[in-house]
Amino acid sequence: MKMNWAGVMPAVTTKFTEDDQLDLDIFSTNINAQLEAGVHALILGGTLGEASTLTPQEKQTLIQHTVDLVAGKVPVVINIAEQTTKGAILAAEQAEKYGAKAIMTLPPMRYKSTEYETVAYFKAVAQNTSLPMMIYNNPVDYKIEVTLDMFEELLVHDNIQAVKDSARDITNVTRMRNRFGNRLKILCGVDTLALESIVMGADGWVAGLVCAFPRETVAIYELIKAGKIKEAITIYRWFMPLLELDISPQLVQNIKLAEVATGLGTENVRLPRLPLQGKERERVLAIIEEGMRTRHSILNLVNSNVGV
Repeated sequence: MKMNWAGVMPAVTTKFTEDDQLDLDIFSTNINAQLEAGVHALILGGTLGEASTLTPQEKQTLIQHTVDLVAGKVPVVINIAEQTTKGAILAAEQAEKYGAKAIMTLPPMRYKSTEYETVAYFKAVAQNTSLPMMIYNNPVDYKIEVTLDMFEELLVHDNIQAVKDSARDITNVTRMRNRFGNRLKILCGVDTLALESIVMGADGWVAGLVCAFPRETVAIYELIKAGKIKEAITIYRWFMPLLELDISPQLVQNIKLAEVATGLGTENVRLPRLPLQGKERERVLAIIEEGMRTRHSILNLVNSNVGV
C-alpha cells in the first residue's frame, strides 16, 4: 500500500484495563469507529498513545493487532520518539517488520539537539528504513524546531515525505508550500488550527479529538475539500471547546474522558498519569457534556453531507 499523506489521521489512544494491561477489545471498538467514519490512516504510539509508558512487547502487540484489524483498509503509521539514534533506527526496523506502512519521527527525546544534530538524526533514520517518513515539528512542546532550511537538507532523502506541523503558526503552511511545492506534504498537528491550515493548503490533519468524535472530524476535512466552507465552519465552531482539550499537558486524560462520553474508550491511563481530579475534572466534564448536549444538530449536518 502506497502511503498517501493526506486526509484525517487519528493519533489514537492506547486503551488499558483496570489492572493496567492492554485493552484490545475497546481499542478495536475505537479503531472500527475510525474506519467507519472514513479516516485516511492511523497513527500509533504518539503522545496520545502514551508510548513512553509502553514496553517493546506492548508496542509490537499494538502494531500487529492494528495491522490485522484494518486489513489493508488504511495505512498504519508508527510514531518514533527515542532518546538515541540507535534506538530510533531499531524502532523503524521493528515498525516495518510488524507491518507498518510509514513512520512519524520526532527529534531526539530528552536531549535538546542542535540543528546539525537534528538533521543528522533524521537522516540516519531515513537511511536505515525503506518506510516513508513524516517529520514531527513541535517546537512548542519539544523545544526543537525543524526549520525550512533544515527541511531543505532532509528532502534529499526520497522517503522523507511529510511534516506534522505543530508550530501553532498557520503561516508555516504557506511558507512550506512556497518553498517546496508538493514535494513536502503538510499535515496540521494542532486541532484548534486544523480548518484554517487545510484552507491554506495543508494536505491533512493529524487529529486528537477524532479519537472521540471521528465522524465530525472527517466531515470537516471532507467539507473543506468539497468547497463547503460554511458547513465546515459550523461544525468547527461547535467543536472548538472540545478541540481545545487537545492543547493541554493533560490531553491524554481529557481525550480519554471524551472517549468515555461517546462510548469509544475508557478513562484508564498508565502511571505516572492519573485521571483528572477536582475542579479541573469538573471543568473538562462540563465542556464534554455541553458538546454532547448540542451534538445532535451537528450530526444531522454531518449526515446530510455524507459523500460530499
